[in-house]
Amino acid sequence: MDTEHELRFYNLYAQLASLTQIVNQKPDIPRIESILNQISAMFRLSKGVTHFYKTPADENSGNGEIMSSYDTGKKGEPVHTVRFVTKFMSITTMTVYMSKDEKPLSEDEKFKVDLTMRTVLAFISRNRLQNIAEELAFFDDMGFRNIRSFFRFIIWKGVPGKLDGKAAINYNLRNFSLINEEYSRKCGDMALINHYRHMEHLIGTGGMVARLGGDAFVCICDQHDLQDILDYLNDAVVVIDSSGQTARLSAYAGVFYIPDGYTVNVPNDIMGKVMHAYNIARNSAGSNIVFFSDTLMSDKERSRRIQNMFPAALANNEFHVFYQPKVNIVTGEICGAEALCRWFHDGKIMPPIEFIPILEETNDICKLDYYVLDMVCENIRKWLDQGRKVVRVSVNLSRRHMINPNLLSTLITIIDSHNVPHEYIEIELTETTTDVEFKDIRRVVDGLHEQHIYTSVDDFGMGYSSLNLIRVVPWNVLKVDKIFLPLDGESSDSTRSVMFKYVVAMAREIGLECIVEGVETPAQLELLRKNECELAQGYLFDKPLPIEEFEKRLDRRTYPI
Repeated sequence: MDTEHELRFYNLYAQLASLTQIVNQKPDIPRIESILNQISAMFRLSKGVTHFYKTPADENSGNGEIMSSYDTGKKGEPVHTVRFVTKFMSITTMTVYMSKDEKPLSEDEKFKVDLTMRTVLAFISRNRLQNIAEELAFFDDMGFRNIRSFFRFIIWKGVPGKLDGKAAINYNLRNFSLINEEYSRKCGDMALINHYRHMEHLIGTGGMVARLGGDAFVCICDQHDLQDILDYLNDAVVVIDSSGQTARLSAYAGVFYIPDGYTVNVPNDIMGKVMHAYNIARNSAGSNIVFFSDTLMSDKERSRRIQNMFPAALANNEFHVFYQPKVNIVTGEICGAEALCRWFHDGKIMPPIEFIPILEETNDICKLDYYVLDMVCENIRKWLDQGRKVVRVSVNLSRRHMINPNLLSTLITIIDSHNVPHEYIEIELTETTTDVEFKDIRRVVDGLHEQHIYTSVDDFGMGYSSLNLIRVVPWNVLKVDKIFLPLDGESSDSTRSVMFKYVVAMAREIGLECIVEGVETPAQLELLRKNECELAQGYLFDKPLPIEEFEKRLDRRTYPI
């Protein structure tokens, strides 16, 4: 190589080295490629190909990224290859080609080509590792943006004015476990991917969506796109397999309209607001979509106060068990009772609606459930020792118990600690527990049956999986919610009357003990008789009673019918 070419090479190489050493800013790829093309032409190369592999296994299988910045189109043979392995075991290789009719590389030329290739490989490896680090830090194993992506977006945009016209949403797909169970995990993954992609499409470049884990997500969007997004979250049809099969998805969501001029002090500020609104949507019987407001914040403060009071209240026995009788309307006899909790605090009774939903937000509700069961068993033991004729008592369990693998052993330990025969206990699981996998409910119910403990599905008709729930799970008792009970004077051919008739008939036909809640009038009692439903619970007979009053009912045994 003559002096002029020598100087030209080192001038180009100096430019290349300078450009490839720049960090913390976007590299000038077109300029780098231009220099590489000039150097390749100087050494009569026909093509240069680079491969990047994340792991040695990817290299062995040929599963990597291919780049070619120089290609004259002339057929050539490989004349030199450089392989670069990082300490993270990513691998970059570069091979250059030369046509057979070209003069072979001299040793000096091969040295310069090798020097250029190693410089470029170091640059590519460093850039690709930065991309890998980005993926590991800001994306999960399915390729969804994660919570760190969301926080980074908030930090970038979190100065006054940057979030004007935006809204934040925290949402969780309802009953998603059913797709995995009824179809397959693969179908569930495809459903998540297609749902996520459509959310990205709806949000566009003005925001982003991130996955918190499982089927929980958080996103930022433009407010003018919000209605379309909420419509999709309320009812979406997604493809779940390669054949085009679809499933319907809906979500619980908490929404925060970000005020103009809003300043983000910490990313958790916005996250806390949407999560609080989401939790209300998730745990209430109202709308599946709840918007954050200052009123909700005051509710949050109240929730925190209740949660702070709970441990001391439990230790001080402020919670009392009341009993609402269940009556056989053929004989008038008390055939059972439901145990209900009342909180006596500072001389007042706190209604369950004031504290149960708040305790449901944490595992405190589980502690209360165990406390109530313990009190019920203590009372039953006392009644047995006194020679009273005892009836079966039902105790409610929150859906939060379903994730506890030790639930069965804990329940049995409590019951057996009082030496209570198992047939006097009935465990009620609310029918609105639609987010718990049926196999978990089935496991609990089967385990209770093995111990001769009765089980009932409570509030039947309030949820969305009612028929499937009684098909899959072998309950003993079906408690029909009062929403199915026709009002006085309601036509016998009304929708509610017809549904009530067939729900009762269905329960009887499949061998379930059927009891109707909320019976308040003689006309409703007559309706039960007409439909051959023998068991009732409601204010027509008695409200929930303190233990002293309930014991009087036990002694009396019957109600006038």
